[in-house]
Amino acid sequence: MNIGEAAKKAGVSAKMIRHYEQIKLLQPAGRTAAGYRQYDEPDIERLKFIRQARLLGFSIRQIDELLGLWQNPQRSSRAVKLVAQQHLQEVEHKMRELALMQATLQQMITACPGDEGSNCAILEQLSSPTPPAVNTSEK
Repeated sequence: MNIGEAAKKAGVSAKMIRHYEQIKLLQPAGRTAAGYRQYDEPDIERLKFIRQARLLGFSIRQIDELLGLWQNPQRSSRAVKLVAQQHLQEVEHKMRELALMQATLQQMITACPGDEGSNCAILEQLSSPTPPAVNTSEK
C-alpha cells in the first residue's frame, strides 16, 4: 500500500511516517518502479505501536528501545517493565512541576485585582528577580 493508505490504517500522517523513517524507527519503505513508497502489514503494526507509545508520552529513545524489545522473542518482561517504570517516574515528575505551575498561576491570578487600574500583581511577579513563592505542602 502507498504512504497515504498506510498513514490512514496506522492513524498517523504521511509526514510522520517519513519522519519515523528518517530517525530510523521505521525501516525505509520499498519503492515501486515509479519511486513511490510501499508499505505492508508489519509496517502498519510497527506504526501503530509507535503511535500508541507516543500517545503515552514515551520518548523516541524509549520507543526505539521498546520496539527492539517487542521484536525480540527472548526479551524479559523485566526489561520492558523497567522502561515503563522509568517513563512513569518522568511523568510523575512533570505532573509535580505542572501542579506547582498551576498553584503559582492561581496565586498570581488571585493577587491581581483585574480591574481598570494599572496595578497588576501578575506582571509584578513575572518581572520580579525572584520567582513567586508557592506553598507546595498541600500537594
